[in-house]
Amino acid sequence: MLDDAPVEWMYRTLFRIRFFEDRVQELARTNAVPGYLHTYLGSEAIAVGVMAALRQDDWITSTYRSHGHAIAKNVSLYSIAAEIHGRTTGTCQGRGGSMHISDFDKGMLGALGIVAAGPPLALGAALQERRSGSDRIAASFFGDGAPHNGVFHEAAGLAKQWEAPVLLVCENNGYAEATATDWHLNTDTVADMMSAYAIPAETVDGMDMFTVYAAAKPAVNRMRAGGGPELIEFLSYRFSGQYEGDNQAYQPPEEIAEAKKRDPVLLARERAAQMGLNAEALAKIEAEVHQEVDDAFAAAEKDPWPEPEDALKDVYVDYPEGQIRYA
Repeated sequence: MLDDAPVEWMYRTLFRIRFFEDRVQELARTNAVPGYLHTYLGSEAIAVGVMAALRQDDWITSTYRSHGHAIAKNVSLYSIAAEIHGRTTGTCQGRGGSMHISDFDKGMLGALGIVAAGPPLALGAALQERRSGSDRIAASFFGDGAPHNGVFHEAAGLAKQWEAPVLLVCENNGYAEATATDWHLNTDTVADMMSAYAIPAETVDGMDMFTVYAAAKPAVNRMRAGGGPELIEFLSYRFSGQYEGDNQAYQPPEEIAEAKKRDPVLLARERAAQMGLNAEALAKIEAEVHQEVDDAFAAAEKDPWPEPEDALKDVYVDYPEGQIRYA
């Protein structure tokens, strides 16, 4: 299965996510932007591996920890940076901020701040593609806390009932906000819950992007060929806090240090030669990506702010005079 992997794209994208999120952490430390910032540090391999298995025209839904998904869906670094800065050139014209990155042209239906809001939306996209005769599928990314919301189970049950081609991607990073997984799950894994819906499910290492790809690609192929929903639970670790500024007092320092021995970027660098990239090629990619990130933020920081009246745009329907109809 790895023979088909877009190796150079995967490395570039992994580094884009890591270097971009490093910059976001700098913004948080210096209070350069207002509002909450949630980084994807530690889970980069999941977005890269899954998105490498999808097509560009497939749909995804994201969470408030959205930058990694957006970058892996080929949303431009510049437009994401501009949205984080609240500028008019952002993906949502500066109205959504960090937690609401979306780009329909790239198949990113939205980053949703409400836990478990994504699976129903992805289900709807998958269902309409199936009914229209398309082989496009939808993938929904969510955390290990999402199964505690009833809407997650409603979406799972309907997905199986309709055999909709939706890939449920659980990013189990060890914590639902500040609560460790072994404190809040009633089953050994999130994948175990899917037996109630007869949905195929497995639990996979989420720290190695090639392991992620090897699990996601067959599932995507099955769904594209007419199969129903599947769930893959990827085990990773959240290096940063629930949000930037979180003191992470609930995460033992030794636990973080142990997890960082399997840092997705570290593992990718170790496998580079095996995947056909020598040290020189890898260094070139990293240098180019660093420059991409620098350029994106430098440009975004100079862009215009929205005008006050822009707050009313796209909020109310503006009917032409004489065309208002009442029931």
